[in-house]
Amino acid sequence: MSGSPAGLEDVQEPLRWPDSVLPAPSGADHLVALDVDGTLMTEDGFISPEAKALVREIRAAGSHVVLATGRPLVALLPVADELGLDDGYLVASNGSVTARLGGPQGYEIDDAVMFEAGPALDLVLHHMPRTLFAVEEVGVGYWVAEPFPERTIMGRQTVVDLRDLAERATTRIVAVDAGEPVGALRAGLAELGLSDTHFSIADLMWMDVAPQDVSKASALERVRAKLGVHERATVAVGDGGNDVEMLRWASCGVAMGHAAADVVAAADTITGSILDDGVVAVLQAVLDRLEGVELPRR
Repeated sequence: MSGSPAGLEDVQEPLRWPDSVLPAPSGADHLVALDVDGTLMTEDGFISPEAKALVREIRAAGSHVVLATGRPLVALLPVADELGLDDGYLVASNGSVTARLGGPQGYEIDDAVMFEAGPALDLVLHHMPRTLFAVEEVGVGYWVAEPFPERTIMGRQTVVDLRDLAERATTRIVAVDAGEPVGALRAGLAELGLSDTHFSIADLMWMDVAPQDVSKASALERVRAKLGVHERATVAVGDGGNDVEMLRWASCGVAMGHAAADVVAAADTITGSILDDGVVAVLQAVLDRLEGVELPRR
């Protein structure tokens, strides 16, 4: 990072690229990674017409727009459809699932980092016996031992016996009302090659369990290599803790204006908040770069 991030006062001006991470030369193919919730889409599910139009223009100019989200694939596909994405890659479940759009079903799984649910479930239940679990069923939703409250997890819920749940291979386990992280639990998960992320929604503590060393960044690096995009032609925009590694990975990481301090610290610059549709300034700057317009530097 060079200098201090551009403040919200810069939002009405063209986005300013930090000199040290200025993307590849004008006209080069770019990979633009976009978080969905809180970045591209508002809390009530709205994506602005301006953002949609710029996504289309960037793709028409020959570059790649990749949605990268914590959402499961089943909840990401409608967003891709709304944006008119009918080819290219999607990164779901915080990097555990990568899909390629196209084909008879509309997509195919390009990569899914799986693990056996049983050992992790046993470990969490030992430490937190009242936890409610969901085990991801890629492209469908979740297997659950008990139904989750409405609108708390995305996709179809299929109720199965807990013993059956433990026999599944999955990309992610979601646990609700799990309480605070316990040292012994975290150490045990690490021994299984897993990591846990805790966050709070609606006064409940949630925990995601996923394979270690898997993130939006790791999945995007695979996609970048497959597409043959130069490392310096990568841009990422996000607002949450699960975007930190992605922002560090990108040649130019852009934090949304409402992002927490640790997210902003991981980025190279900052744009407007979701209420300001800050992603539009980033997309316009990328398009200008592709069209050979010299961008303001600082």
